[in-house]
Amino acid sequence: MRLLIDADSMIFASCYKIKEHEDDIPYHTDIDEAFDKFHEQVIKVVNDLEQQYDVSEVLLFNGSKGNFRKLITSKYKANRKKQNLPPLLGELQELVKSEFDSIYSYGVETDDVVARYWKASCEDVGRDNVMIVSIDKDYRQFPCLLYNYHPKHREVIDISPEAALYNFYKQMIVGDAADNVNYFKGKGVVFAQRYLNDCHTEYQYRRRVFELFKKEYKSKAREKYIECYSLLKLRTE
Repeated sequence: MRLLIDADSMIFASCYKIKEHEDDIPYHTDIDEAFDKFHEQVIKVVNDLEQQYDVSEVLLFNGSKGNFRKLITSKYKANRKKQNLPPLLGELQELVKSEFDSIYSYGVETDDVVARYWKASCEDVGRDNVMIVSIDKDYRQFPCLLYNYHPKHREVIDISPEAALYNFYKQMIVGDAADNVNYFKGKGVVFAQRYLNDCHTEYQYRRRVFELFKKEYKSKAREKYIECYSLLKLRTE
């Protein structure tokens, strides 16, 4: 099994520490401590998966920069501008790149780089021999093996092509609060389930979702549809 580990969330979490006292700062100030915490997370993920799979290769991805989606609309991730970032985040990103020879790119997000490698790996070793490791729901738009390593889950999800189609077009309706993508206020998962209930092919999904954009945005429907699609669809090329 080839593991493709999206390490960005692990790195972010590794910058934090458990506060011993109420007035303690929540971040690590020692880069070695933060790196050790990250390394432990990676080792645990690999060890857990080795109990079920023959892990032959582990690739780490992190720290891509210059996301093109921010050029599409200034609203993309605008909700994160006031977020206080851990002071060691940038340094830890660079250390992981150096120590693990991790993979990254410019102009896209780490998710896009993982998606590209996933597609290439499927063609190389077969879909059932490659697994994405991430807590990010965006990968559910692909018919992939996905390992959610969050302590509350720790489960491998086998996403069918049908489920992948539904997951993506449902997200176009529901949006992504974490990335500040929301084109239909008040339309949640229950609405999307009912609205897409009888869709089976990609053509049917596209047509049905576009109808919703026409009702909401009238003459700007095509523009908004393309914008939403471009923000949510991970690049595989």
